[in-house]
Amino acid sequence: MRKVCAGLTAVVFVLALGAVAFAATQTISGQLIDQTCYKMDKSNTGVDHKMPSGDVKECAIACAKMGRPLALLTSDGKVYNVTGDLAANNNAKLVPHMSHKVELTGDVTDNGGTLTIAATNLKMVSK
Repeated sequence: MRKVCAGLTAVVFVLALGAVAFAATQTISGQLIDQTCYKMDKSNTGVDHKMPSGDVKECAIACAKMGRPLALLTSDGKVYNVTGDLAANNNAKLVPHMSHKVELTGDVTDNGGTLTIAATNLKMVSK
């Protein structure tokens, strides 16, 4: 019985590790947001944010330039952490598109409910 349990545990572990390796390339459209400020206040989807100390002009742009994590917020409320080539160099390729509606293409993974897109291509949809 112990051998069967140990074997099943090993199989589940290998499959769990392999799930990340089986990322599917997808194109996801949504609004590019500052992930940290959005987590603090769901209304922080534009470039100006509400903070406990007061409103901050162009907060999302400043945070993106510092290399803070960005996310893609879809129309159905899903949030994808943005990583990959487009997030390199302190989000240099993403900063001009903060709060705009864009389409990101890249490998999408779901790690325990946390969605991530390793973005390699960006297409502007609207400002």
